Amino acid sequence: MSKPTKGFITILTGLYSFQDCVHFLAAIRKFHQEPIIILIDRVPKILYPFLTAFKNVILKPAPANENTVLASREAKLALYAASEFDKTIYLDSDICLLTDINDVFDYLDEYDFLLTEDVQPSILKATNLLRGKQEEMLPNVLPILQSVGLPLKEDSIQYNGGFMAFRKTATTEKFFAEFQHYFEIVKNNQDKLLLKDQGAFACAIATVKPKMKILPPTYNYLSKWKEAYKIDEEIKVLHCTYPYRPQYAKNITRSLYTRIFDKFAQVFLPNQVTNPWRKK
Repeated sequence: MSKPTKGFITILTGLYSFQDCVHFLAAIRKFHQEPIIILIDRVPKILYPFLTAFKNVILKPAPANENTVLASREAKLALYAASEFDKTIYLDSDICLLTDINDVFDYLDEYDFLLTEDVQPSILKATNLLRGKQEEMLPNVLPILQSVGLPLKEDSIQYNGGFMAFRKTATTEKFFAEFQHYFEIVKNNQDKLLLKDQGAFACAIATVKPKMKILPPTYNYLSKWKEAYKIDEEIKVLHCTYPYRPQYAKNITRSLYTRIFDKFAQVFLPNQVTNPWRKK
C-alpha cells in the first residue's frame, strides 16, 4: 500500500500579499519539505521566480477576479479540487510557522477536518460578517444571517478559515460543495453581508458534520488580537493579520534571500495595509 501523500496549499491573489507569501514559503521551508501549492492570480509572471526559488513549489491558477479579496475567497472554495494530496494543510499566506506541525498531518489519519475557532467564536456576536456599525448590529446578527438563507443557529460556531487541514474523503468533498453553495448566498446579499467566508464555512460544517478536531489557538494565533488570548503553551502557527507582517515574526524567515527581497519589496510592491479591496 502506497504511503499517503501530504502537502501544503495557500492562496496569493494580487501583489498586496506577495511579500507575505515569500516569507510564508521561507517559514514552511524552515520546518517542512513537503510540496507547497500556491493558487495564484493577478501576479505578473515575471515575479514567479521569487516564489519558485523555494524548492518544490507548485503554482496553479486561482479563480480570476479583479477584486483580489473575492478571488481569494473563491480560491478557498477550490482547495479540495486544487489539492494533489491525500492530506492537505491550508494556511493563509500571511501565516508564519514557528515550529513544525507534523502532528497535524498525523491527526488526519483519524479526522476528516482540523480547524481552530475564531477569536470570537459565537455566531451571535459575529458582527464582523455584517455591513454597518458593529455595536448597532449586535442584537440582530443571527436574524440577519438567517434572513438571507444561512442555516445558522444560536449555538453555531464561527471558525477562522486561515488554518484548516483536511484529507481527501467523500465527506470532505461534500463539505466544499456546501461551502460553495452557502458562499453564493453571501455574494448575493452584499447589501447586508461583508464579503467574508466564515458564515458560509460555519453553515457547511453544520450541514455536513465532518469528523473533525478543534485545535487550540496556538495553531492559528492571530497577532492582531493577542490581548484576547489566555494561553500558556508554545505558539506553533502565527497568523500575522495586517498590519502585523510575518517578516517580523521572531526572525524565523530571516535569511540573505529574504533581506534582499524585502529591500526590493519596499520599492516595487504595495503593502497589504493599503489594499483598497479590503474596504469594499
